Amino acid sequence: MRNHLALYLVTDDQPDLLTRTEAALEGGVTCVQLRLKQADSGPFLHQARAMAQLCRNYNVPFIVNDRADIAHLSDADMLHIGQSDLPLREARSIVGSDMPIGVSAATVEEAKRAEEEGAAYLGVGSLFPTQSKVDATPIDPEMVRKIRDSVSLPIVLIGGINQSTLSDAESLIRATADGIAIVSAILSTPDPREAAASLRYRMDSLLSHRSLQ
Repeated sequence: MRNHLALYLVTDDQPDLLTRTEAALEGGVTCVQLRLKQADSGPFLHQARAMAQLCRNYNVPFIVNDRADIAHLSDADMLHIGQSDLPLREARSIVGSDMPIGVSAATVEEAKRAEEEGAAYLGVGSLFPTQSKVDATPIDPEMVRKIRDSVSLPIVLIGGINQSTLSDAESLIRATADGIAIVSAILSTPDPREAAASLRYRMDSLLSHRSLQ
């Protein structure tokens, strides 16, 4: 599980998503979460099935955001839910007992509850302000450390991470994280493949000590 979280791509709603995502896969993203906030159920399912096949071609996990029904119908590898989405126990009744479920958390209480309810990993943030989710409120780095100390689950840091802010977060990543989640810093660039490759190189260096654990 942890090895698949190092460079976690979260999609946007922009055109040519499959083409841009494949370029990111070629660059080395380690998993892909399909997040389509504006899509109706039919188009969402169609895109999910196409994305699931693409991820299988590259042997990386495919994750559906929020929609347990879409995750189940598209044969996704994982589901990710936020605090305002369907509760984990209810989502579990839809996707079955075998599908790992990740949960967003911004407090120690949310992180502990997610672990107690059987979450597979945590998405923790927002680390920085982000245009991908304008209502996200950045959390203090000390809270990230407290969450890390409170649970044993893998942690993916998310929110406003790009080539520039990654430098500011290097010590926090080394101390707390198993990966970072990226949206626009890969998918909104002129060359998603190169952006992914550069970020993957930096993350492999930051997380290299974990291979000894």
